[in-house]
Amino acid sequence: MAQPQNIQIKVDDETLKGKYSNMMQVSHTKQEFILDFMSVFPPTGIVVSRVITRPEHFKRIIKALEENLKRYEDQHGEVIDVAAPEQKFGFQEK
Repeated sequence: MAQPQNIQIKVDDETLKGKYSNMMQVSHTKQEFILDFMSVFPPTGIVVSRVITRPEHFKRIIKALEENLKRYEDQHGEVIDVAAPEQKFGFQEK
């Protein structure tokens, strides 16, 4: 059995800063999931990041998010899910 590789991940300074997102939209095709992270300040908003991934990896993302949310809530208390306001969104291309 092959030994796992030690992969060094590089992050450029701009990516390291991160992007603020207060809304997310998920869509999919048969081959991939598309996650659009948006920063919305009515009356406008902007997609700040788009992640496209395979269904198998998307499932691992969900598992990692669930595990981290549980650890967060164990430490800080339950996150109360507040219903998002009803808004209609349209996309404009630059």
